[in-house]
Amino acid sequence: MSRVNPAVTRAGISGIEVNKVLKNTYMLLSATLLFSALTAGLSMAYNWPYPGMILTMVGYFGLLFATQRFRNSSLGLVFVFALTGFMGLTLGPIISFYVKSIPNGGHLVMTAMGGTGVIFLALSGYALTSRKDFSFMGGILMAGILVAFLAGIGAAVFSIPALSLAVSAMFILLMSGMILWQTSEIIHGGETNYIMATITLYITIYNLFLSLLQILGIFGGDD
Repeated sequence: MSRVNPAVTRAGISGIEVNKVLKNTYMLLSATLLFSALTAGLSMAYNWPYPGMILTMVGYFGLLFATQRFRNSSLGLVFVFALTGFMGLTLGPIISFYVKSIPNGGHLVMTAMGGTGVIFLALSGYALTSRKDFSFMGGILMAGILVAFLAGIGAAVFSIPALSLAVSAMFILLMSGMILWQTSEIIHGGETNYIMATITLYITIYNLFLSLLQILGIFGGDD
C-alpha cells in the first residue's frame, strides 16, 4: 500500500526518501496512538477530571509549538509523546463520561473507534494507491477548520446543541479531507518531516474520533 514510484516528486525528493518518510510517520503514529491510549486508560482508572477547555488549549498549543520548534531534533520526539500523552489524558474523562453516563455508552465508544479506524485506513489507502495530488485542498481545509473551531467554541459557550452537532459533522468531513491531504503531501514530497506529519495525522484521528462519538451519543444514546 505504501509503494511509491521512484521518480522525483514535486518537492524534488526521490521515491526512496518518500517511502522513508511514510514508514517513519506510520511507525511513530502507531506508537503515539498506543501511548495516548495508555494515558487515556490511566486517566479513566484514576478518575482524573477533565482539565477544562482553557487548560486543554494552553497545553495543546504550547506542546504543539514546542514540537514544531524542535521538529528537526531528537527533542521533537519527546514533545510528540508529551503532546499525544497529554491529549490522551484529556480524552480519558470524556470516554468515562460516555461509558458511565450514557445508555449503551461502551458500545458507542467502540463504534466510534471502529469508525475512525475504517475512515482512516480507507482514505489513507486511497491516497496511497491512487497517488492523486490533493494539495489543492490545503487552503480550503485550513479555512474550514478555523470556522469549525470558532463555531465549536460558540456552541460550548452558549450551549447550542444543534450548532454542536453541526460542528461535529463539519469536523468529520474536514478531518477526512485532512487525511487525504496529509497523505498526499507525504507521497508527493510536500511534507518531508515525519514528526510534523505524525502530529497532523494524530490530531486528525483524535478529532475524528471525538466527532463521531458526539454524533453517536446524540443519536444512539437511548438504544
